[in-house]
Order: sequence, then structure tokens, then C-alpha cells
Amino acid sequence: MHRVTGIGGIFFSAKDPATLRAWYQKHLGVDVQEWGGACFMWADDSGKPATGRTIWSIGEGDNFKPSTSTFMINYRVADLAGLLKALREKGCNVLDKTDDSEYGKFGWVMDPEGNKLELWQPPAGQ
Repeated sequence: MHRVTGIGGIFFSAKDPATLRAWYQKHLGVDVQEWGGACFMWADDSGKPATGRTIWSIGEGDNFKPSTSTFMINYRVADLAGLLKALREKGCNVLDKTDDSEYGKFGWVMDPEGNKLELWQPPAGQ
């Protein structure tokens, strides 16, 4: 089974999200939007737009729980249900909660170091 197909997003937890966002915007030129993050559109080697995007966001980290880590990586997957099933069968710590929304299907797993990882199956055609 093809498992991870790419990185869908990187999420940071911060003590002072507004200040950290401003630092990234000022010093690295990240186009931080009102919702607290940026969307990097994919391009091919020549710079021509390609289908896909990677989200980058700074927040307070409540959605990282039960992890105490200051980051969470969102991995793009082709078959969320199949991957969650396979991970459970291998004894991985797969969280019970899943989400299905207009943005796609989401599931979560804890790695052996206690980091929460988000698995995302984009909507059809994305």
C-alpha cells in the first residue's frame, strides 16, 4: 500500500502566536494570513503552478493533544481508512477520532516519541 504521498502542512505551537507569526512574516517573508498561517502553492521545476498546496500555521497547540510537542506534521495520504487500519494492525497508537469535511478526511496517530501526526486524504481531484 502506498502510504504517505507528501506533506500537507506543518503546524507550530507557540507561547505567543501573534509575535511568532509577525517574526516569520517580517524576517522570512511568509505571507501570514488572518487565520494564522500561509498556504504555499506547489510548482514544478520550471516554476509552473502544479496541483497541490502545503499549509504552514502557528497556533496555541490545543489540537496537538494528547502530545506535548510544539509541532505537528500533516502527512498527505491516498487512502486514509486503509492506512489507519494497517497502522492499527501493526500495533500503532491510532487515535479513535477521525474527521470528514469539505477539506478532506483526517485521522491521527502518535509516533513512538509521543508526537501527534495528522494524516490527511484530500478531497477527490486535489
